[in-house]
Amino acid sequence: MRRRDRAPQRSRRQPTASSKRRGRPARPLPLRSTHGSPHPLCTPAHKGSPALCRVGHASKNGRVAAAWRGGTPLEETTVSVPISLTVNGKAVTVNVDQRTLLVQLIREHLQLTGTHVGCDTAQCGACTVHLNGRAVKSCSMLAVQAQGAEITTIEGLATKNGELHPMQAAFRECHGLQCGFCTPGMVMSAVNLLKDKPGASEAEIREGLEGNICRCTGYHNIVRAIQHCQSGKAGAAA
Repeated sequence: MRRRDRAPQRSRRQPTASSKRRGRPARPLPLRSTHGSPHPLCTPAHKGSPALCRVGHASKNGRVAAAWRGGTPLEETTVSVPISLTVNGKAVTVNVDQRTLLVQLIREHLQLTGTHVGCDTAQCGACTVHLNGRAVKSCSMLAVQAQGAEITTIEGLATKNGELHPMQAAFRECHGLQCGFCTPGMVMSAVNLLKDKPGASEAEIREGLEGNICRCTGYHNIVRAIQHCQSGKAGAAA
């Protein structure tokens, strides 16, 4: 279609005061959320029942108003709940928001920052801890789900006198790390792996580490470290 044959496009500008005086009908402004985009919860069903809509919207001048007559803005409610659990052999009781993740409880409330947060989507395994003796990704469960549980973090593997766990010693001796960000999760997963399969082959070790991502070493020295721990020689030279 040639340019001169195209249908004229209608202006998308908002009506002005002068256009209203000339008798042009004013176009209604779309309902928008506080961040400026059309609100997904506003459906045609609200027109028939104004009380259904309880979503707060931003009016043109920035003030928050109810979408329909009778509606009220939603208010965020915070509910704190007490949680009692054992962390690295010590009894702990804390009050946390019911939406708090286990990794947030460990890092922010208990200040055990050896447990790292890498992805927040249970992909990288940097947040791995032991829950009742099993390796879990602490970013994938709520703190309230650990009520009454026994938690072991990377800080709890070493003995009270500071002697490293054999797996920690093996990682140090075989240099199974570079930047070290994934190391706490790798060590916790490796300890659980050898607990389940003390005589795991190299292929089984690599398969057992599928839930942990290392962006530096290519896993070769990590696998060597686990095999070194298997041999019982880790920490012997220390």
